[in-house]
Amino acid sequence: MPNRLINETSPYLLQHAYNPVDWYSWAPEAFEKAQQEDKPVFLSIGYSTCHWCHVMAHESFEHPEVARLMNEVFVSIKVDREERPDIDNIYMTVCQMMTGSGGWPLNIIMTPDKRPFFAATYIPREGRFGMIGMLELLPHIKEFWTTQRSEALSLSNRITTTLQRVSQDAPGEELDRPTLELAYEQLAKRFDERHAGFGGAPKFPTPHNLLFLLRYWKRTGNEKALDMVEKTLQAMRRGGIYDHLGFGFHRYSTDSQWLVPHFEKMLYDQAMLAMAYTEAYQSTRKEDYGKTAREIFTYVLRDMTAPEGGFYSAEDADSEGEEGKFYLWTLEEIQRVLEGEEASLAAKVFNIEKDGNFAEGATGKRAGVNILHLRKSLGELASELNLSQQDLQKRLESIRQKLFAYREKRVHPVRDDKILTDWNGLMVAAFAKGAQVFVEPRYAEAVRRAADFILRNMRKPGGRLLHRYRDGQVGIAANLDDYAFLVWGLIELYEAIFDVSYLEVALELKDDMLKHFWDDDVGGFYLTPDDGESLFVRKKEIHDGAIPSGNSVAMLNLLRLGRMTADFNLEEKAAKIGRAFSENVKQAPLAYTQLMVALDFGVGPSYEVVVAGDSQAADTKAMLKALMTQFMPNKIALLRPSEQESPDIIHLAEFTRYQSSIEGKATAYVCFNHSCEFPTTDITKMLGVLNVK
Repeated sequence: MPNRLINETSPYLLQHAYNPVDWYSWAPEAFEKAQQEDKPVFLSIGYSTCHWCHVMAHESFEHPEVARLMNEVFVSIKVDREERPDIDNIYMTVCQMMTGSGGWPLNIIMTPDKRPFFAATYIPREGRFGMIGMLELLPHIKEFWTTQRSEALSLSNRITTTLQRVSQDAPGEELDRPTLELAYEQLAKRFDERHAGFGGAPKFPTPHNLLFLLRYWKRTGNEKALDMVEKTLQAMRRGGIYDHLGFGFHRYSTDSQWLVPHFEKMLYDQAMLAMAYTEAYQSTRKEDYGKTAREIFTYVLRDMTAPEGGFYSAEDADSEGEEGKFYLWTLEEIQRVLEGEEASLAAKVFNIEKDGNFAEGATGKRAGVNILHLRKSLGELASELNLSQQDLQKRLESIRQKLFAYREKRVHPVRDDKILTDWNGLMVAAFAKGAQVFVEPRYAEAVRRAADFILRNMRKPGGRLLHRYRDGQVGIAANLDDYAFLVWGLIELYEAIFDVSYLEVALELKDDMLKHFWDDDVGGFYLTPDDGESLFVRKKEIHDGAIPSGNSVAMLNLLRLGRMTADFNLEEKAAKIGRAFSENVKQAPLAYTQLMVALDFGVGPSYEVVVAGDSQAADTKAMLKALMTQFMPNKIALLRPSEQESPDIIHLAEFTRYQSSIEGKATAYVCFNHSCEFPTTDITKMLGVLNVK
């Protein structure tokens, strides 16, 4: 018989709907029951594509004896971290405080008033290798709760007090240019000269590191910064972390060489990596980066886009109960699908071996399976094979299509088809950047449809955002990331198609964000709104982890919107975000690289460009193309259509009223460092003022 989770919409919660555990979702009735029955709460947090969440579910939550003990001792609550990042953020911090590490599945035991006194990640059913098992832990907790209640309550109070203390901001002096220098130096020290990326195993893509380094290179001309970016992008693209047949990136590499991935695919990784490869292409004009970005977009359009326009959340690592099975190949399979010469070429290029090409212990896979990856660039491979690079690419594309068609017949990993406002905001930003740089109408159409879907389906009548949509059901109050990431996407979308309505909505959402999330005392944004659910601590987040923090993205949004509308109050708010967290940021700015992206804009030089001209005229389109395809990260761009007597942009940016085209030609008005140049109708002169060489 199903439990209460059968009525939920989250794919993760539905995965547990037939557990014998008497699960509740996060709801008042669960905590009321815990109070009435004098039981502690067992909180289990995970997400649908989490491999070890599946393992623990099969091992423990589906086991009759474990379920019996859980039902006897606890009121048990399941939470999808992607639906409730606010809850996950607080209790993950607790786990890191108590155990020194974190991850998912996240298991918390707490009092009925939500105060934790035990934290762990994966717990086996039975103890092994020094890890306590569920069958041992649950009776122990029961006895502890029954006989040592005062100690449990004292521990929960100490944890709560500590959490409240560490959640306080560390305000200080303004962030400045030396902070950017220190961030670069710290990243350079952590750079892996042999395999690229930063640090050792497990190795995460962390694209905002690369976005910052590109800006640092642009600012200083430091070739080492660009070299770190290029080596990392090349290593990831060649490695097993990249899906060489269907495109897109897996979650992270379990080793330092980018070979053996954790095979899930997350929407936010596709978005952030697409932006990194797009900007690298802008910076270097090397086609390999542009090709990779376009392949990511191909994957998202093919496999991660809802018919209505929004983007799905993730694809699982597992299929048929085994992680990575969908993506792995034996030599015999390759030889079965391809002709003799093609099979030999595929085996050589993708390093396919009869006995398998990665250590079985790395992921627990059977022997003889292979992860497709490249050890050399296509240019080096072409030289070794005595082929032209063009000929090699043509042959490999034929091989890719045949292997992809064969792989499509396999059992696919489960897709998490919920649509989240924050992650969609990131993907909107990525597609909009792609539309600008590659001048690709398909991307512009995709991003417009996605933005329209969110704005049509995931806003309340008063304009406030909601967080999650699935199967026609929308719900959960939006958090800071929803607002910040969607505003980012809408700003990029405006600069891709210059439809003023998207800029107008971005400003409306900015107003809601300031009204409901801003801290008037210290500055910075809370993760949750002032009228949201009351948890025992209201946190702010500034650390840029797997994805950027809402505060980091909001800081850049405020700077850009301030320049777009000449509202210098927004720039002061942006500076106040930096000051609110500066004490911690200045110690280790490498942990806040998206914030460094915003700081780079704030420190300047930055540019404001207004193009005045007939929006349909060839010279206006050429000027906008030249402006948007160059790597000029610290600029804002506005279009003042001359064919309209009173264009809408004037109502948002009053200063554009007097910026008209000269002699009917497309005209660029460029300002930088708070001073303006004479307008020009010459694209080369415009780019010269913008310091484009």
